[in-house]
Amino acid sequence: MPDKQKILAEFAGRQPKEWGLHVTGVVNDSPAKQVALTFDACGGPGGSGCDQALLQTLRKLHVPATLFVNSRWIHANPGLAAELAADPLFELANHGTSHLPLSVNGKSAYGITGTATASAAYDELMGNQAVMLDTFGKSPRFFRPGTAFYDDVTAAMTHRLGMLPVNFTVNGDGGATFPAATVATEVGRAGPGDIVISHFNKPAGATAEGYGRALPRLLDKGVSFARLGDVLKP
Repeated sequence: MPDKQKILAEFAGRQPKEWGLHVTGVVNDSPAKQVALTFDACGGPGGSGCDQALLQTLRKLHVPATLFVNSRWIHANPGLAAELAADPLFELANHGTSHLPLSVNGKSAYGITGTATASAAYDELMGNQAVMLDTFGKSPRFFRPGTAFYDDVTAAMTHRLGMLPVNFTVNGDGGATFPAATVATEVGRAGPGDIVISHFNKPAGATAEGYGRALPRLLDKGVSFARLGDVLKP
């Protein structure tokens, strides 16, 4: 893996042309016939809890998922994080070091100021990558920043550092703010190739109840599910 100084030299002076959820280099869907469920755990002010009811539903129905974990959440839940890393139903992915939008010039999303420089973007990517390698013994293959906002320069940097920047086609729970009926409706419209984003760090939300309604219906319709690592190749 190139060291930080080499990466910064490669990206020096590059000015972003795009900003948002859909930028060049970011994967929003997959070519597969399955649906990929992804769940974020933000940590810090974003919440360091765990929606055990949601995980129990996934396990009961044998529905695999990719879990994007932030370093703050890992530090708050070391035993749980290790348990999830060892569960073959799940795959852990990198949700950043400080849960910041990923930019080279400090752009903001949802009131959160993004990384201000290429150096800060590198640290946001690789700080948690190092935590996850040290904690779980393997490097994650996928990355999603806090707020899921990137610019095209940081998306390219993510690729250069050996991770695939991933977003979504279906917003399942609106940051764990949707009521259960809305979660069930949004998740229930997922089909082949969709990547669904939701959260598993906010047990007080209605995410678990909504998934409890939606998943049996989808399974009855013949929808199948896969982890990102089963349908995307970095």
